[in-house]
Amino acid sequence: MFYEIRRYQTRPGRRDDWVRYMEGTVIPFQQAKGMTVIASFIDEEDEDGYVWIRRFDDEDDRVTRYAAVYEDPEWRERIGPAVRELLLMDRMVVTRVQPTPASAMQ
Repeated sequence: MFYEIRRYQTRPGRRDDWVRYMEGTVIPFQQAKGMTVIASFIDEEDEDGYVWIRRFDDEDDRVTRYAAVYEDPEWRERIGPAVRELLLMDRMVVTRVQPTPASAMQ
């Protein structure tokens, strides 16, 4: 099992719009496609910062879930373009992590 910690920068002043879109559209869509979303955060030290976490069983699971989400016409034609309007895509950072034996996220 591993997690993706995804750090985004919204366009200046658009974080509230992003959170509404993320929680009302992106997360429900991804969960409906089998994605496991663990958490969603705003950054208290960066007014345009946002972080979320997804979990995968293994690399095959990640490939399957990515395909289900990102190859779907709904994502390509409607959701993805809206995401690109709200985020600074070149500032996105995705970190792949595995929990240690003592982690509560085992």
